[in-house]
Amino acid sequence: MLAVAVLAAGKGTRMKSALPKVLQPLAGATLVERVLASAGNLKPERRLLIVGHQAKRVEQQLAPLGGLEFVLQQPQNGTGHAVQQLIPSLQGFEGELLVLNGDVPLLRRETVDALVQQHRASGADVTLLTARLENPTGYGRVFADADGQVSSIIEHRDCTNEQHSNNLTNAGIYCFNWTALANVLPKLSTDNDQGELYLTDTVAMLPKAMHLEVADADEVNGINNRRQLAQCEALLQQRLRHHWMDEGVTFVDPESCTLSEGCRFGRDVVIEPQTHFRGRCVVGDNSRIGPGSLIEDASVGTNVSVVHSVVREANIGNDVAIGPFAHLRPAADVGDGCRIGNFVEVKKSQLGAGTKVNHLSYIGDAQLGEKVNVGAGTITANYDGLNKHRTVIGSNSKTGANSVLVAPINVGERATIGAGSTITKDVADGALAIGRARQMTKDGWAERKG
Repeated sequence: MLAVAVLAAGKGTRMKSALPKVLQPLAGATLVERVLASAGNLKPERRLLIVGHQAKRVEQQLAPLGGLEFVLQQPQNGTGHAVQQLIPSLQGFEGELLVLNGDVPLLRRETVDALVQQHRASGADVTLLTARLENPTGYGRVFADADGQVSSIIEHRDCTNEQHSNNLTNAGIYCFNWTALANVLPKLSTDNDQGELYLTDTVAMLPKAMHLEVADADEVNGINNRRQLAQCEALLQQRLRHHWMDEGVTFVDPESCTLSEGCRFGRDVVIEPQTHFRGRCVVGDNSRIGPGSLIEDASVGTNVSVVHSVVREANIGNDVAIGPFAHLRPAADVGDGCRIGNFVEVKKSQLGAGTKVNHLSYIGDAQLGEKVNVGAGTITANYDGLNKHRTVIGSNSKTGANSVLVAPINVGERATIGAGSTITKDVADGALAIGRARQMTKDGWAERKG
């Protein structure tokens, strides 16, 4: 059996934020969500979060994940004290306890899997994750033999000059035999500079301690301030971009683009500079996104072009051209072969295949059929000051420039709306509707005014 415990009780004062540190966002997910995901392959029987600072807020944020047990650490008196709080919850538990830190979000699943597998294979009481750092100043040094058995962990300030040359450091990630750990946890002492209970001290108390050296030291980067948050964001973004480039996606200027892990891309997708993806996005084969575009929680089909535009919670079909400077808002559903041009906004509307909205228009709460041609400056006036109303335009109809359709209204198929019209009544199939004042021209007006 396996239990996973995540240390998530700290204040994170150096973040200088009203948000708890473990809830800070990183590439579309919170730090603690990423830490939990790193143990996802292991399918643990128990998942426990040790919370303290803003505990209720952390619990509320993570409640939708399900299957989490929250253990309160109050006050926060060190990592050893945090794990001591698990003793009542794990009474009678027999198995391994994997201890992760809520502010170490770059751990790969493969690394966590390997840590647990080695621990089980070696029969150790504890197996700790270690990393070799170019500059280990400030980190505890791990001393071990060639077989990986740990003899001691010495804090930086307590090392001799010779010991300082050892750059193998403790990453603070552990897999314990819970029964063995539970026996020594009550023996921890606060006899140290900080007056806290350190989980590290249990390593020397256990008969057999092993270590696993992580291949990529960046995986164990911790986050204590916003500079470190930005550094981890950059590393994670690079990891995501490299993955998708290996899958057949072209980034014209990789460093200028950002992704979330919820993104999925087809083959031969081209991502132009200054383009960003948020949430869960799907982009089909041969599409070209950007430059200067934002795609958020949206589905984009094949052979789609999106230029200098924003697409949020929208569904885009195949062979569609969008932009420049278009805004597709939530519940916009754009059919195959459509054209959404410059300065067009579409919200909560369905556009049939082949429909064109080329310039300066607002389409809201509307249903447009196939091959509708929406003239420049057409507005669906969907709001009466109290409620939203729907506009329906049939297939093969067209609106003239600067038309206003005052909803609720139905325009039939093959209908035409005259330019400059304000239409307030339904229009039948094949009809021409004109709703504008008769033009009056007064000759000599300028002279009479003068």
